[in-house]
Amino acid sequence: MKRICVVIINYKTPELVLDCISSLREQLDWDHDHIVVVDNCSGGNDVSRLEQGIVEDGLGQLVTLVTAPSNGGFSSGNNIGIAAVSANYYLLANGDTLFRSGAIAQLLRGAEEYPEAGMISPRLEWPDGRAQISCFRFHSPISELITIASIAPLTNMLQQFDVPLPVTEEVSWPNWISFACVLVRRQVVERVGPMDEGYFMYYEDADYCRQARQAGFLVMNWPLAHVVHLRGQSSGLKKMQHQRKRLPSYHYQSRARYFRKFYGPLGLVASNLCWLVGRFVSGLRELLTGKERTVAESALRDIWQG
Repeated sequence: MKRICVVIINYKTPELVLDCISSLREQLDWDHDHIVVVDNCSGGNDVSRLEQGIVEDGLGQLVTLVTAPSNGGFSSGNNIGIAAVSANYYLLANGDTLFRSGAIAQLLRGAEEYPEAGMISPRLEWPDGRAQISCFRFHSPISELITIASIAPLTNMLQQFDVPLPVTEEVSWPNWISFACVLVRRQVVERVGPMDEGYFMYYEDADYCRQARQAGFLVMNWPLAHVVHLRGQSSGLKKMQHQRKRLPSYHYQSRARYFRKFYGPLGLVASNLCWLVGRFVSGLRELLTGKERTVAESALRDIWQG
């Protein structure tokens, strides 16, 4: 039984993954901790590059490289990594994360001080130290209206349904936290089971936090642990969203799975209808002000996927 098993998924970003591992090597106890890198069928020379980097850095004792039989997505890759090693804690980390000095010790400190916390996230930040929003309220039909309408008066009026939570320097207890980096207790995995592999990517972190809370665990953000998140480097979706390009089908399929799972079939319909109301509001604003389109291309059709 290891103390910590760090699980890092690689998909065509071997250099980022090796940098992440490098930021961890001095913070882990090589006798009691372990890193599992899961290659999600990257193809090319990713596996050989990872093997070479691990050997060159003398990390063979600390790191195990596992090749997934197929690319089943984020949940599937993490489940493979978790199943590979028995540990008291599983630290799920994106390949585009870098651990600031003392981050691991701080995450463990938070876990020890708050045993009721089943999942603990650090402060995610940009390389220059600016904080990223990484704590959230659960998605709901009303939150779809708020997000798509994207006007301050409506957001302020319905603030209790707005998904992003403000960054705070205090310990906080959000509904869910970003799985770009999260420390998960072994008891959560034992009681809740593996992550839902019906999600290829996105919404799986909100889903798993929701299941953990239903099982009696709390979700905590411990901002004394600092982790750099090079957001968008391990996935191109953020760039696509910024450019309002059409999003991949798996994004909408994950969205539909989440709303159907926790709100039922009618809840998914209600979410889409709220989305449509929000789009009417944002579309009217665009018409009156001449602002650019605020939603992704073909989103009006794609929200009905799944």
